Amino acid sequence: MDLEEAFQVVGEFGPYQQRAVAVLVLTQVYMACQSMLIVLVGSTPEYHLEPQDGDSSGLQRVVFTEDIDSIVTEWFLVKQQAYKVSLAGSLFFAGLLFGNVFFGPLSDKIGRRPVYLTVLFFEVIFGYVTAFAPSYEVFAVSRLLVGLMNGGIGLVCFVLTQEYVGKSYWAMTGTLTSISFAVGIALFGALGYFIRPWRTLAIVANSSGVLFFLLSVNLPESPRWLFSQGQTDRAEEVLRYIALRNGNPSKNLTLRRAAKDGNHGNRGAGVLQLWIHPVLRLRTMVLMYVWYACSLVYYGLTLGASESSGNRYVNVAMYGLVELPAYPLCIYFINKHWAGRRKSMASFLGLAGCACLCTMFVPENTGTLLSVTSLALLGKLMVSAAFNIAYVYTSELYPTVIRNAGLGVCSMSCRVGGIIAPFVPSMRALHTSMPFTVFCLSGFSAGCLGLLLPETLNRPAVDTLEELSSDTHCRVLESKALLYEDDKLKSNHK
Repeated sequence: MDLEEAFQVVGEFGPYQQRAVAVLVLTQVYMACQSMLIVLVGSTPEYHLEPQDGDSSGLQRVVFTEDIDSIVTEWFLVKQQAYKVSLAGSLFFAGLLFGNVFFGPLSDKIGRRPVYLTVLFFEVIFGYVTAFAPSYEVFAVSRLLVGLMNGGIGLVCFVLTQEYVGKSYWAMTGTLTSISFAVGIALFGALGYFIRPWRTLAIVANSSGVLFFLLSVNLPESPRWLFSQGQTDRAEEVLRYIALRNGNPSKNLTLRRAAKDGNHGNRGAGVLQLWIHPVLRLRTMVLMYVWYACSLVYYGLTLGASESSGNRYVNVAMYGLVELPAYPLCIYFINKHWAGRRKSMASFLGLAGCACLCTMFVPENTGTLLSVTSLALLGKLMVSAAFNIAYVYTSELYPTVIRNAGLGVCSMSCRVGGIIAPFVPSMRALHTSMPFTVFCLSGFSAGCLGLLLPETLNRPAVDTLEELSSDTHCRVLESKALLYEDDKLKSNHK
């Protein structure tokens, strides 16, 4: 039997798989706390400068007028030193970028489980280095390293939540992962409200990682990855273990051995295959732009929506909570045959573009329900839905042997969009509507390009590059790419 038939026997989402997925999904809460840490520990309170007593040289001392304990107050990161707070945040996201690129392909080569456990262990260690950093320099380096590990966990954790279960549950587990991350942001805001000293906050936020590491130690290797690598015996062993823990022992479970020979040539598959393989090349190009646009619009709108004044802890919580309505919408639409992954993602991107377009026709500070802020939040809701679908959809579009490499490259493109997003508001110097024009065009163009991808709803999961090449459900562009590749091979033989 093949893998999907095996999961029907073992149980697509049995009690053991539910517990395993719950551990992986809740790990997103820890990741969210680390991602948002700089927002609160880097808070800059109100301050003023006073001349130093008895000093005629004109030197001034900083006097903070707010009772806030942060890296700013401890290391006096104000005036010429203020850039160091943003630098620490940038280093974290730079680490995310490199973590996506490095650990994705690595987990495709050596396995999901060893990469996941190793990266989670070191993120916890570097998280404590952050909390006990004796100087800003140590703090900044630790944030880079935490970001590096966080980028690796994000990819591998997401893939494991899907590869432990039957394909019909992939959309649900992927959505639960995004919901957990959004809830983690809101919980971090609440945690910051009750724990004000920044070192204590960093310790408490990081300590949840210890719990999740201990809960993850006994997780098995992905049976899908083992099968894709030709390790059929080990894949059967894991599936029998899952079946036993589900209360459904299957002693006669046997996978087709043809997978071993068919996949031997794929064991070395890496990032290069994303550009060599004709189908993967086109998919990767489209998906990279979609992820880039999602990130650009999401973070760009977040910057615009977060300019309102108010309690910083409430603002952090709302940053997460505003995303939650997007996920039930995803679960509903992507499993409907008339919508599916492709149309849903394209539609949400288009609606995000429409929301940005509408902001150009609404006067600022109207004070009504229909305002620039409400439209920006609506746009963020829509792009959050598109972002969530992009995760699920991308994992289904790539074969198992190269899934993490594909997600890693797309995540790298996503980080580029996030880095560019803060600079878009400066385009107001050209015209007040220019930033929203950029977000509008990005959303519309990504939605249109997404329609070139094939639908994956109710289609069997692809494990090898050979299965991908023989897939009859390619879109027109991909079919032409395969025909062109075949013509090249024929002409070379002649």
